[in-house]
Amino acid sequence: MTTPATHIARLLRWGRVLARHGALRIIEEGASTPAPVRRLCKLARLGTIQPRVPDYAAAFRAIGPAAIKLGQTLATRPDVVGEEAARNLLSLQDRLPPIGFDLIRAEIETSFGAPLDALFASIETEPVGAASIAQVHRAVTTDGRTVAVKVLRPGVREKFARDIETYEWAAAHLEALGGEAARLRPRAIVANLKRWTVRELDLRREAASASELAEAMKGQEGYRIPGIDWDRTNGRVMTIEWIDGIKISEIDVLRAQGHDMADMAHRLVLTFLRQAISAGFFHADMHQGNLFVQADGTIVAIDFGIMGRIDRRARQWLAEILYGLTTGDYRRVAEIHFEAQYVPSYHSVEEFATALRAVGEPMRGKPVSELSVGQMLDGLFAITRDFDMQTQPHLLLLQKTMVMVEGLATAIDPQINMWDVAAPFVRSWIRDELGPEAAIADRLRSDVSTLLRLPELIRRIEDRFPAKGGAPDQAPLPHVEIMWQRKRRGKPWLGYIFAALAGGALVWATTQGIVLG
Repeated sequence: MTTPATHIARLLRWGRVLARHGALRIIEEGASTPAPVRRLCKLARLGTIQPRVPDYAAAFRAIGPAAIKLGQTLATRPDVVGEEAARNLLSLQDRLPPIGFDLIRAEIETSFGAPLDALFASIETEPVGAASIAQVHRAVTTDGRTVAVKVLRPGVREKFARDIETYEWAAAHLEALGGEAARLRPRAIVANLKRWTVRELDLRREAASASELAEAMKGQEGYRIPGIDWDRTNGRVMTIEWIDGIKISEIDVLRAQGHDMADMAHRLVLTFLRQAISAGFFHADMHQGNLFVQADGTIVAIDFGIMGRIDRRARQWLAEILYGLTTGDYRRVAEIHFEAQYVPSYHSVEEFATALRAVGEPMRGKPVSELSVGQMLDGLFAITRDFDMQTQPHLLLLQKTMVMVEGLATAIDPQINMWDVAAPFVRSWIRDELGPEAAIADRLRSDVSTLLRLPELIRRIEDRFPAKGGAPDQAPLPHVEIMWQRKRRGKPWLGYIFAALAGGALVWATTQGIVLG
């Protein structure tokens, strides 16, 4: 088990990297930052020169792969890191220098227990992409198909496990301080990061996600998912159909080839809405590097390591919230928040509706170029503190992806209005899913099912499922022993103070180039 001294030393080392990029200032100067955290920041930045303009993305890239993933997670939390930092972190792309092909070859052959030429007729030694977790090589299978081969970096699982253990330790101590730190639920942030990362570190899970999304999106015109080669896929290697196309970010090239940019942007938004609201399973990494456009205009998505999922009830609430904000029905939006228990019942529905109106009305009636889902989300985050709303981890990926999709769609077609595109889709979905016929069918199906398993259902409700709100149950969090809650078993606070000072001295010495004999 990792000792507190090791966790503190890691945090101080990472803190110095953050300080050199100016990224500690936002924590140290934050009005709600707990005093112990502020003191640790001062210790970490001792002797460093901080730039005037922070570069959060560069700081996380400098720390390493696990920090990159943490930065991408924090990009979904402007309520935690602030709007400026969240926007900066949204640009975080986990591109790293590639590793040698000899290591890639060994990884493929070891994982399959077979020589490389038994799997592929040829494989390019130079990768087409190298990220924090894996890198991708173009290859041709023994039966002549061109494919992309994604291979985990050797040792990446072990490094992630070490770093995330320290994130869990730090988050537990931060949350134990109470107040604003507890409301923002840092342990849930790290739990989400861990869950996403575990999924990304098993390439079979990514392949399964691609397969599930392809099934959900059957019939969606102008959008598709590459096919998986299951015979050449395992936990450390994934083989997928090679896509010949142009990155969706190469807008000038796409326009020169005669593609209908307005239609493409419209299609991208509708594709996301169908995934999130209709299927409840969506590609949560829809940045410009993961979308290609083929010659016929079809949008093809790649990289399914980060996927989002929301249950049917949450989708119903989400659809009603979006529709209520687009139509100005703030009272109904407020009621939904109370029904889902996102807002504690001791607050006033009317007051919350007024706060929502303050967010929605400034956008109504404005020109298309001035309307933004991102602005709306920023406004919603701003009122959460006033109404004691706890973070809903199951919606974080959705919020991040909505902002990402809007930014990309706007880059493709500056005249698009995500509200105009979304409203007819959401209205139709609400009519089909929440209208009278759907309500009757749901009630019949639900009541018959309940009657058939009534005894078991009652026992389960009594024993295991007390009444809860709209958020799904939080997965069990790992136990972390809080330092100041430990009994004195020969390990008084002096030992931890010494560990922090020793760790800080070691980190400072390392960064100053001092060699200890």
